[in-house]
Amino acid sequence: MVERKKQMTRDKVSRLVNWGHWFAFFNGFLAMIVGARYLSSVGYPETIIGWGYLAISTIGHFSFLAFIVYVVFLFPVTLLLPYSKILRGYAALVATLGLCILLYDTIIFDDYGIHLSPFAFDLAWTDLNALLKSTSYIATPTAIILIELTAANFIWKRIEKLEKKQLGNKAIAFVGICFVSSHLVHIWADASDVTQITRFDDTYPLSYPATARSFMESHGIEGTNIEDNRYQTKSRQLSYPVLPLQCKAPSLIKDQPNVLIVSVDGLRADMVNELTMPFLTQYQLDNKQFTEHYSGGNQFKTGMFALFYGLQGNYGDRKEFYHTPPVMTGALKEAGYQQAIFLPEDNQRVFENRSIFNGLSVFSNSSEEGSAQTDIKNVQQFINWSAEQGSHWFSMVNLSAPKHYDTPIGFLGVETVKPHIDLKPAQKVLYNQYRQSLFFIDQQLQQLFNHIDNNTVVVITGTHGQIFSSNPSEVNQDLSPGNVKVPFVMHLPKTSSDTVSYRTSHYGVVPTIMSQVLHCNNSITDYSSGYSLLQPSEQNWVYIGDSSTFAIYQNDEITVLDRHGKYRIYDIEYKKRLKQKLSAPELIQVMREGRRLYNQ
Repeated sequence: MVERKKQMTRDKVSRLVNWGHWFAFFNGFLAMIVGARYLSSVGYPETIIGWGYLAISTIGHFSFLAFIVYVVFLFPVTLLLPYSKILRGYAALVATLGLCILLYDTIIFDDYGIHLSPFAFDLAWTDLNALLKSTSYIATPTAIILIELTAANFIWKRIEKLEKKQLGNKAIAFVGICFVSSHLVHIWADASDVTQITRFDDTYPLSYPATARSFMESHGIEGTNIEDNRYQTKSRQLSYPVLPLQCKAPSLIKDQPNVLIVSVDGLRADMVNELTMPFLTQYQLDNKQFTEHYSGGNQFKTGMFALFYGLQGNYGDRKEFYHTPPVMTGALKEAGYQQAIFLPEDNQRVFENRSIFNGLSVFSNSSEEGSAQTDIKNVQQFINWSAEQGSHWFSMVNLSAPKHYDTPIGFLGVETVKPHIDLKPAQKVLYNQYRQSLFFIDQQLQQLFNHIDNNTVVVITGTHGQIFSSNPSEVNQDLSPGNVKVPFVMHLPKTSSDTVSYRTSHYGVVPTIMSQVLHCNNSITDYSSGYSLLQPSEQNWVYIGDSSTFAIYQNDEITVLDRHGKYRIYDIEYKKRLKQKLSAPELIQVMREGRRLYNQ
């Protein structure tokens, strides 16, 4: 009798477990339907291979998530409380909650481009009214729980028929094949740079597709490293510019000025003084000097992207901008400008196979003697090029000696001084070597400007700042003012000198050239994240960095975030870590600005 009861209990539990598997399979299917909303955010595939991968990836991923929820929340209850009515009601509630969380995640992802995390939840909770724009947040959960209860009862009544047909093993095999195949296909796509597949890497929550690149590199094997244009597509329809440009016809502009931007890698704002850079110090006094100016990032890539596009650095990480040239250089070309850029070869390779320099003649140099000698070559090459131009021109000259603390062999610099900031002994050596490099660059600037007439619009700034460290990893991760606050001086013909004390950034260079030189009447938001340098910004924050790690500079604090939602808050001097929460309203603006140019 006891054995019979035990057998009946085992049979009942076995039946409930079997029912749980089918219920999980059903919810995996519902999760796929909800997950389709992610595709409206990132765009649909345009090739058969893209659709094929997306199909097996979706089936495998959401079925796996549903099974994990079953194992964690339902299976233990099945063993502890093997009562079908209780279990069906409980399972319906768990499934409803899971689908609602997934649905909420699709809303967060569509609006901010990130998945749910403590950081994203805090952000979304503050912006809840804007995210939940209707009463569907009441109707939808109600509808879901009704579907779940109906499905739970439907499957329970037919569980014996399903067991007799022995479909369970076939369903598990099918899902397993999809799951494994999707990872194998992704390994191939990652090794072969098939972007039609790899662009979906961050689309689904808790998705970590297998990759081959790290394994191949560790064994000395290289992938194709070739951009597979056959499978490239836009994740969304990019609207850049948002509206067609409306600029004054070149024939209506009298005395079109030449435009020159000199961008120095590693040029700190607090190091320009009469002893170290006498020429630049005097040039600032004679023109418009911006004392609170920030780069777009702490590296060449982000700083240069901000100068040419006037957009936040997270746009630069998107594949669309690999093949989209800047609006500014396109407008300059339409206005008849000859265009050229002079930069070190190492910096040119950063943007290899990208469109940032489209329409420009690219002159790159290198020297075995170091970056200072390379800068000498670039300055002389620019002088020769500008002298040969018969019409108006636009040019960028990029110098990099300060970034590498370099000076020419035999160069006589300035005397050693006590650092104006607290530094360790090894850093003090770098500090004074850095000053020698700045003194050298100052001489190069003077030589360059001896060949520039007064009718040229001139910008002199730093691509990024500099911290005194020989550790590249430390330099690249540091978003302190020393690494991002740069000097900025502008010469506008027929404009008096003055000092601008409101905060500006590299994002304002493009709007200023577009409005002052090309006389474009578009709203600046049609093509830029910034504002004209000649007027205070309406934003009380500046975005600095890329999509991996970035900082939000506000009036009284600096917030540093990474892609996983981890954040740290510092005072404005970056010296003290503050124990306070994120300022959500500004961060919401930041997130939306980083996706504004994509059609919803």
